[in-house]
Amino acid sequence: MKINRKGSASWSGGLKDGKGTISTESGAMNAHPYGFAMRFEGVKGTNPEELIGAAHAGCFTMALSNILGQANLTATKMNTTATVTLEKGDGGFDITAIALKLEAAVPGATQEQFAELAKKAKENCPVSKLMKADITLDAKLV
Repeated sequence: MKINRKGSASWSGGLKDGKGTISTESGAMNAHPYGFAMRFEGVKGTNPEELIGAAHAGCFTMALSNILGQANLTATKMNTTATVTLEKGDGGFDITAIALKLEAAVPGATQEQFAELAKKAKENCPVSKLMKADITLDAKLV
């Protein structure tokens, strides 16, 4: 099975004075604004790093739900936060870390068992494996 999902971005102007929008195929985000100040200066609004964090938290939590089910366990509640760290280095900006923080209620699970299953989910959710993906580019001037 192969599933394709689309996200898109539009931008006009320079880096600091420009403006952009981000959209998702589903319409969950439709022409949502983003820009330099939102990404680097703490101005309220979205940015690529928080979207990556949301995607990672969602993917990891769903993967853990599946892994718990395989162990005959069901979570009554799971809350995950993914903190994405963007740092400036010598070669420009890099995402240097993603810290997943999970709080969950899983009746019947021991802490040791839960930690092992959560580790498995962290290592195997598709977003965790993202950087191993084959990234292609089709760039055209129009």
